[in-house]
Amino acid sequence: MTRSRLRGGLLSILVALVLATCVPTRAQNPAETTPPEHKRTDPQQATPPQAAQPKQPTAAELSAKETPGSALLRTFEYEEFEFRSAAEAMSADKYDYRPAHGDYGGVYPGYGPKELRTFAEQVKHVACANFGFSAQLDGKTPPPDCDKGGPSPAKTRDELVAYLRDSFKAMKKSIGAITTKNMFDPIEGQYGGPDTRLGMAETAIWHVADHYGQIAVYMRLNGIVPPASREKPPELKD
Repeated sequence: MTRSRLRGGLLSILVALVLATCVPTRAQNPAETTPPEHKRTDPQQATPPQAAQPKQPTAAELSAKETPGSALLRTFEYEEFEFRSAAEAMSADKYDYRPAHGDYGGVYPGYGPKELRTFAEQVKHVACANFGFSAQLDGKTPPPDCDKGGPSPAKTRDELVAYLRDSFKAMKKSIGAITTKNMFDPIEGQYGGPDTRLGMAETAIWHVADHYGQIAVYMRLNGIVPPASREKPPELKD
């Protein structure tokens, strides 16, 4: 290991220790402290836990009626469960939580604020982006400034959870409409464009997963196990 790599590794450990000692702890309920189930559902081949069926279809059964949209939805619906269940599990008093304060600078224009987003800002950003990707896939004008929160007036926890839920409904409809005939259609737009319909849908799925990874850390720093990592995940509130 080179000296620079060793120095980088020690710095990462130091940062982690500082965060761990600076974040206040709180009592956890049993649902949050239960170890993750070993035989977890593979997001590549499963429906969300709350919609699980007694018998999963075989590969042959899936193949018989598969479309590009249905294949993408299997992954996207699991990402929906991960992100939405986390948003619903975080208490209202933690929605203003920000892991660290300060101007981090060096952010490429359009990629977000220089300061780390609060939990609420993460939720709002993903919801706005979902509506943005959906609009572009449908040939409509997307909402502006999703990197800054977008135009929605949603502010409270309940408002943001509802906004997020509606954004996933819009995205699932747009993704489900992707077929072998239109999947390579050109799609323009400020969010992920220019691209093909298939490529933009993949970007939308990646985007949710990217931000779920961030808010999962926010929850862990507050002593909360994300619902998707619990043995008995709660159902989404639709």
